[in-house]
Amino acid sequence: VAAEAKPADARPTAPKAEASFGDIKIGADEYVMGQADAPVTIIEYASLTCPHCAHFHANTMPGLKKELIDTGKARLVYRDFPLDQLALTASMVARCAGRGRFFGFLDTFFISQQSWSRSQNPVAAIAGIARLGGMSQEKFDACIRDQKMADAILAQRLEGDKTYGVNSTPTLIINGERYGGALTLGQIKAVIARQASKS
Repeated sequence: VAAEAKPADARPTAPKAEASFGDIKIGADEYVMGQADAPVTIIEYASLTCPHCAHFHANTMPGLKKELIDTGKARLVYRDFPLDQLALTASMVARCAGRGRFFGFLDTFFISQQSWSRSQNPVAAIAGIARLGGMSQEKFDACIRDQKMADAILAQRLEGDKTYGVNSTPTLIINGERYGGALTLGQIKAVIARQASKS
């Protein structure tokens, strides 16, 4: 007998949290999308060279932004967790672009990840993206030599590892609960609904 098919509108079940940290302090200098007083805080640890992160940004982020962030239900805090030197370089360029353009640069890096990260000269490919985004070659060169910024990004990665047990990307921390892997929008909403039913 064939297994009964789930109805198409079956709601995704909330995955189990890997760990819980309670309230996590969000620093004034962090990169946040959405309203400061949103009831749900989603922290995303990601690497700009991680294919799963690119998939999350291409497939889940548009719906997340439209349904939860733009409506004031959630805010997203982006934290860098570079897996290699190339991801670190791209993260630095996104930060050098300025706060108003940071998330636009992230989107561009994730969407075009395959081409720049696999280019024969990936740093030149990143420079090309920076130029398209209005950054001069001089500013780009100064940016990727900014050791203080590189150290700050690596410190954020270390904190993710040591304090929150992040060991893969993307990792989401939703209202203090950690979930590894690229959750779907349905799973994120199920987690939020479960948390709301407990509070």
